[in-house]
Amino acid sequence: MSLLNINAIYRTTEGEGIHLGTPQVFIRFQGCAIGCVNCDSKETWDFTSHQISIEQVLKEVRELSEQGTHALKRVSITGGDPFHPKHEAGVTLLVQALKQQGYYVNIEAAGSRIVDGIFDLVDFISFDVKTPSTGVKFPEKILARALEQYGNKMQIKSVIADKKDFEFTFDIFTRLSAKSAPWVLTPCYEPHEDFPKQRFIDILKWNEEFGAPFRVIGQQHKWIHGPRKLNV
Repeated sequence: MSLLNINAIYRTTEGEGIHLGTPQVFIRFQGCAIGCVNCDSKETWDFTSHQISIEQVLKEVRELSEQGTHALKRVSITGGDPFHPKHEAGVTLLVQALKQQGYYVNIEAAGSRIVDGIFDLVDFISFDVKTPSTGVKFPEKILARALEQYGNKMQIKSVIADKKDFEFTFDIFTRLSAKSAPWVLTPCYEPHEDFPKQRFIDILKWNEEFGAPFRVIGQQHKWIHGPRKLNV
């Protein structure tokens, strides 16, 4: 029996990216070794957690999906880092099971690895580009390969804290001619902050000044529930 390190399973709407506002069930994995300094979910970093079976995960997904008037058939797998080698085998089995049960599966990729066995299975990939404010070096060649192989079913997402982050992202966009997939800029919104209105305005302005190559989409769940509330 395969056991998975799970932080939480919950029903909500997508809070960011091009599927903003879409109801779905989230499966949040526990464990991440990437270490973004401005991460808003550091509680998911530790790999020691309560483990549950794939069967139990599927049971909880089904029960949450069937709440309300209409059943949901969309699942988003996030973390933590679901592509960490410690999670890889379990995530593969989980996605296979979800697809067999007819779910549309989105997965959040931190941008540090491509796992073809998982990328091939899922319906959609949200692929992060780590900006300088994260303190994480971004492997651009991995994005280039992801775009070549999976550009037809992915979005690219960059969290922007300042103009240095914006210019870094624009430079990558320009070099890769990354127009085969939608690219989303998300204004950085840390747990200790109030709504970052001026940062949002600045990013909108920079995007227009650079020819509007990106979609600027904030984090809806934080507007509604505040930056500290979990599992929303």
